[in-house]
Parts: sequence; structure tokens; C-alpha cells
Amino acid sequence: MLNNLTTGFIKRLRCQDEAAWFELWETFGPVLRAQLLKWGRGRVGIETARDLSQETLAALSHSIDHYDPERGARFSTWLLAIAKHTLGDEIDRRMALKRGGGRKRVEIDEAWMHPHDGPQADEKYEAAVFRAKVEAGVKLVEREAEFVDFSIYRMRILDGQSGKVVAESMGMSEPTVSRRLSKVRELLRRRISEVVSTYSFTKEELMEAERNGLASNPTKADDSLFDEAIAEIYHQQLQLRLEDEANAIG
Repeated sequence: MLNNLTTGFIKRLRCQDEAAWFELWETFGPVLRAQLLKWGRGRVGIETARDLSQETLAALSHSIDHYDPERGARFSTWLLAIAKHTLGDEIDRRMALKRGGGRKRVEIDEAWMHPHDGPQADEKYEAAVFRAKVEAGVKLVEREAEFVDFSIYRMRILDGQSGKVVAESMGMSEPTVSRRLSKVRELLRRRISEVVSTYSFTKEELMEAERNGLASNPTKADDSLFDEAIAEIYHQQLQLRLEDEANAIG
């Protein structure tokens, strides 16, 4: 069975909620474009990759209504299958045009929901999808937390500054910095858990956060591991988005 967060999100997609579609685009667009460019091997440019990533998410939005949880496909696997379908369809269409004929676009085969059908995801792709989920959780917290609190977390964890430097910069004591840091960390745990749950179709996907040092029910000793994992993911996602923007500029 899908969890309540996932079914709620699916309901929004079924109702053609533009905000839900935009969430998909904003969260997974860079991952899809990087994958499409990799698969295209020079046959498609960044503009085509952007168009195909939109088609992929639109197709997901329309076909997610038929998802069968009993088939056990991961969210990432289904996303990958649809992306590869859109790319293959585009290349076939181009070949047909070169031969002087047209080609009608093929409908998405929903049998690809089965985990053993269609293209298989590699570890690099799976890691990229997971990082995108975590980044979405971080962005939620950035909007929700008090400005000063998130600024402290950014300086201390994301920018790697010492507690002493942060305290001096913010004009407060180091214990106060630590308390505010803890508030953001706990909020991050909750929001990341929610985002991962929203975009997870299988138990395996739900366990990814814990496997990557982002346990939702940690011990005190896990705090440093959590912060390290967040910082690493943050910088990897920042690099991905910089590359995505650079490709868009040309």
C-alpha cells in the first residue's frame, strides 16, 4: 500500500494541480535532463532535453492514476522508464522524418510499472533521485524556518564555518547557536522524511534516508552524521544545478 503522503500527492496530480506538477519539475527536472543528455550521446541538445523532461513529467502526471502498488516498481524506476520512452520516441520521430515520413507518437506502456520491465536504473541515477528528494526537503525548511535559524544552519553546516565564527558573526553565544542549529536539524529530519515518503512507492525507497545517514529517529551521536550527509548532498545538488544552468545558457 502507498502511504498517505504519496496518495495525497497522487490525488493532486489527478486533479491537474499545477503546483504539484511544478514540484515534480523543480525537484526532478535537473536529474532527468542530465540523464537524457547522457543517453542522447550528442544526438539531442539541452533544449530538446528540457522539452523531453517536461514530457516525461507530464506523462507521469497523467499515467500515475493507474499505478499499481502490487507491482512493486520504485518511483525512480517508473520515472526512468518514461524518460527513456520519450527520448526513444523523439529519436524514432527524427529518423522517420529523415526517411520522408511521419511517425505517430507511441503511448506510454504502463506495463513498465513492473520493476523487471523496461530500462533499469543504475546506482548513480538512484543516488541522484534520492539527493533531489533531500534537496526538496531542505528548500521546504529554508522557507519555513526562521531566517536567523536557517542562516545559522547554512553558515555552520552548509558553509562549514566553526561554531565560534558563526556566534561572532550573529552576535550571540555558541550555546545559542547550538540550540538554533538543533531546531533546524529537527525540522529538516521531519521534512526530508515527508518528502522521501511522498516520492517513494516501495519500502526500499522509504529506507533510503536511513541508509544515507538521515535517520528520522536518531540518537545524539547521529547528529553529526546527519549534518555531514546534508552538507554533501547540498553541494552535489548545487553543482548539478550550476551545470544545468550552464547548459541552458549554452
